[in-house]
Amino acid sequence: MESPIMSLTPEDVLNALRRVMDPELGRDLVSLGMVRDVQVEDGVAKFTLRLTTPACPIRDQLLALARRAVAALPGIRDVRVKVEAEVPRGYGLPGQRDIPGVRQIIAVASGKGGVGKSTVAVHLALALAEAGARVGLLDADFYGPNVPQMLGSVGQPAVRNNRLAPIETRGLQVMSFAYLVESGRPVIWRGPLLISAIQQMLFDVDWGELDYLIVDLPPGTGDVPLSLVQLIALAGVVVVTTPQNVAVADVLRCIEFFQVTGAPVLGVVENMSYLQCPDCGRRLEVFGRGGGQWLAEQFDVPLLGQIPLDPAICEGGDLGEPASGSDSPVAQAFRELAGMVAAQVSIRQFAGAN
Repeated sequence: MESPIMSLTPEDVLNALRRVMDPELGRDLVSLGMVRDVQVEDGVAKFTLRLTTPACPIRDQLLALARRAVAALPGIRDVRVKVEAEVPRGYGLPGQRDIPGVRQIIAVASGKGGVGKSTVAVHLALALAEAGARVGLLDADFYGPNVPQMLGSVGQPAVRNNRLAPIETRGLQVMSFAYLVESGRPVIWRGPLLISAIQQMLFDVDWGELDYLIVDLPPGTGDVPLSLVQLIALAGVVVVTTPQNVAVADVLRCIEFFQVTGAPVLGVVENMSYLQCPDCGRRLEVFGRGGGQWLAEQFDVPLLGQIPLDPAICEGGDLGEPASGSDSPVAQAFRELAGMVAAQVSIRQFAGAN
């Protein structure tokens, strides 16, 4: 009689993995196209698990479930899994343009200034890059282009392939109006110039191959956000608020704006959510509480994260030393935010494709 080891085939492994569901996408790993290169030899099963993002927040859970399902097959004595990630390419509506090489575009917006929108955009981009994604960051806040200062980045873009080349810094491809104008010079522009500028920043820059392009929008719902949603297909918008009522009221209008224009809102980030007392460890809610949760519930979108207030963030922004790559609570909060945002992009991508 032929032994169970000899009778096992790659199809047996695939059938086992068809019973493993991705809890976020609601489908099995095989139908999602996440299982590749299946081999079985001498009781050893090998396959590649290709995730939809390097920042997958449930990576370890999916890997454990896949291993367990295959290991349960009779005759299997070892399971070897190679884990990769490939961000799916976005799709748009008629009239919207693609940016060559860019798979997904995520906007970071707020209803008002002073809520730390650019801080969130910078640290979200850094956290995605830390997870292994190829990330670009477009500073589209033309009236207050602070991203280069936050990153400690200086210089002037070179010309590459007849387009501007982003400045590479801290693992990011960065473009900002601040690189192109004299420091301290005011920007006194009206609608048509702003619209032309955002078009050039999107399409006349050689972004290269990117998994995610993070766009830091100016506060409010003016010409730049409107042009962005009309020009390109956004994977979604991350909306930043602080807990207090005055911020929530403005952010409410911001979310309504994006919903009316058809741009998907990935969720809400509550920045400066609380201060951890360095002496007693008590959580101090300096700016009130509950604003982000209330907004998320009102619009039936996720609360993507609650970022603590940390003086090191303010100091780092001034000095060009962002709080990434450390074990601090605020750095961990941004890593978790990156995982949540990446997961929402994947969920919406697969929901829209079916």
